[in-house]
Amino acid sequence: MSAPKINILLVDDHAIVRAGFKMLLATQDAIEVIAEASRGETALQLYQTLKPDLVIMDLSMPGIGGLETIKRLCQRDNDALILVFSVHHEQVYINRALNAGAKGYITKNSAPELLLEAINAIMLGEIYIEKGLLKTTPSLAPTDHYQTIIADFSTREFEIFKRLAQGMSVYNIAEELCLSYKTVANYGTQIRKKLQANSLIEIARIAEDCHKGLLG
Repeated sequence: MSAPKINILLVDDHAIVRAGFKMLLATQDAIEVIAEASRGETALQLYQTLKPDLVIMDLSMPGIGGLETIKRLCQRDNDALILVFSVHHEQVYINRALNAGAKGYITKNSAPELLLEAINAIMLGEIYIEKGLLKTTPSLAPTDHYQTIIADFSTREFEIFKRLAQGMSVYNIAEELCLSYKTVANYGTQIRKKLQANSLIEIARIAEDCHKGLLG
C-alpha cells in the first residue's frame, strides 16, 4: 500500500502563481493540491471543510489578507501547518507571519526545490525559514522607536498602516479589505496617534525609514 499523500491548500490571489505551484507540486508523487483559494475568507472555509495537511499562503491578498488568515486558521486549529510564500523578504513580515502561527517562510524568488524542501521540513515538525533571509535581515528585536511601535500594531492596524504608507485612500483601503469607510478611518486615526504623525506623508516617511521595501 502506498503512503498517504500530503494534501495541500494553495492560497494566492494570482491564478498564474497558483498554476505554477500546481505544475511544480504535480511532479511529486507524495504531494497533491486538493484545493485553491484567491483570498483568506475562502481559505478559511476550505480549510474547515477539507482539513488539508499543509497550507501554502501568500501574504498580500484582498480581503482579510494573509496575516489575519494565518492568525484565524491557527486560532481554529492549533495544529495547522502554514508555509508562507511571499514576495516580501523584510524581517517585519517574517516576524509577523511566525507570530501569527506560520511554520515556514520562503520568498517567491527562491529556487523551486526550496519549496519542496520547506514542505518536507514542516511536515517533519520543523520551522523552516529560507536561509538567505536569516543572513540578510536585521535582528528580531526592534531597536528603533518607530519599529517598536509598528511591531506592536495589531494585524489589522499593520495592514492598514502599510496601505496608508503606499498612498492608498481610506475609501480604496476599505474596498480592498472589505471594511466600512468609518472603520478604516478610525484605524487611521489610531495609527497616526501611535506614530505621532500628522499626515500621510509622515506615515510614508516613517515606513520608508523603518524598513526599506516595507511599502512593496
